[in-house]
Amino acid sequence: MAMGLKNRSEATTEDVAKAIRRSKVHWQSTLFSVVLLLLLLTTLVILFVLLADIIVKAYPTFQERGLSFVTSGLSLNPETAGVFTGIVGSLVIALIVVLLAFPIGMSTAIYLEEYAAASRFNRFLDTTVRNLAGVPSIVYGLLGLAMFVPLVRMMGLGGSTDGKNVIAAGITMSALVLPIVIITSSEAIRAVPNSIREAGFGVGATKWEVIRSHVMPVALPGILTGTVLTLARAIGETAPLLVIGVATGYFAPPGDATILDQLTGAYTALPVVVFSWTRQTQGEFAETLAPAAIVVLLGVLFILNGAAIWLRNRTEKKW
Repeated sequence: MAMGLKNRSEATTEDVAKAIRRSKVHWQSTLFSVVLLLLLLTTLVILFVLLADIIVKAYPTFQERGLSFVTSGLSLNPETAGVFTGIVGSLVIALIVVLLAFPIGMSTAIYLEEYAAASRFNRFLDTTVRNLAGVPSIVYGLLGLAMFVPLVRMMGLGGSTDGKNVIAAGITMSALVLPIVIITSSEAIRAVPNSIREAGFGVGATKWEVIRSHVMPVALPGILTGTVLTLARAIGETAPLLVIGVATGYFAPPGDATILDQLTGAYTALPVVVFSWTRQTQGEFAETLAPAAIVVLLGVLFILNGAAIWLRNRTEKKW
């Protein structure tokens, strides 16, 4: 009896395999797969062509000047102009984003996923956050000019720029990336299995203890992945900075200025340096220095992204 059932099962498996082999090829699925592959290859080719073009144009600058291009400040002379001032401004903006957007965004995500009830108001709040993630960056620049610049002046940090400084820029960029931080953090927390929460409640832990000791450690790698995207966008944006008064031309920060004076004075950022150099009348700025500045900007992004990926991988191994 058992042998008969086994033989019947093997025969059924063979019949199914033969039917699959005899089945017609679905040309629609094959065509769709080919189209997707072609689109992927086209995108990669365009990306590689752009990168190759930028690197080829930037090579003479690095060949002649080496790291002095990175360590030199802004200048009207193309032979001595560098991007160090822009690097400092971009890093300060990134630091403000980390200090403001990430704690607020993760706290909001914890509330929405762990504490908020399934009410109409909370659904409206979640929809609003997702809609804000698609608002053009120029709108956040106008928001910063109308709200954050006066706020910086009211705090007594207006300085010589009347509030149009790197502090206002950092707050504006924090508002720009805050919806993305909330969304990515919410998705990471939502992906944590309920069994982990139930295990914590089963041993008598409170809700906050479960979130702190069980949910957040598991969700942290996904949250860090989202921070990589948000930080890259905050560093690469140009339009909001132009609206709130970033310096697009040459300026020399005073050498004896204090840290507070530098934070409240004129500033610039790497994307703005690239934008400014491409508009210079001197050909060397647009032809060689701007591509070199783009390479430096890509390098800064790679370093920050690599640090975040390393931290994420280390967290995954720990948990």
